[in-house]
Amino acid sequence: VQLQASGGGSVQPGGSLRLSCTASGFTLEHKALGWFRQAPGKQREGIACLGSRDSYEDSGPGRFIMSRDNSKNTFYLQMNNLEPEDTAVYFCAANRAYTLSCAQNAVPRWPHWGQGTQVTVSS
Repeated sequence: VQLQASGGGSVQPGGSLRLSCTASGFTLEHKALGWFRQAPGKQREGIACLGSRDSYEDSGPGRFIMSRDNSKNTFYLQMNNLEPEDTAVYFCAANRAYTLSCAQNAVPRWPHWGQGTQVTVSS
């Protein structure tokens, strides 16, 4: 089971980025998926999570939207109107068995993680 995150980069405040996470070794359909981020000196926090039956939990700043494309075995995080406070390493995660929350106390329960992709927002 592998997750490959991509799409990070440097952007000016107000800009947009779309992160992608492609899975190999299993199919994403009917799996729980999540996006998380970790800023320097801070704990990893949940942004958005999709349940195995497509329930949606938004824990982020309200400017990000998560989606999946089962035909590409990929899920996405569209980030709009980025702010310097969004600077962090962004991680994708998956669980093959059941839905997991984006809440802070659920972070350690996600078993499969991508390698992280850096997002830097600065002028």
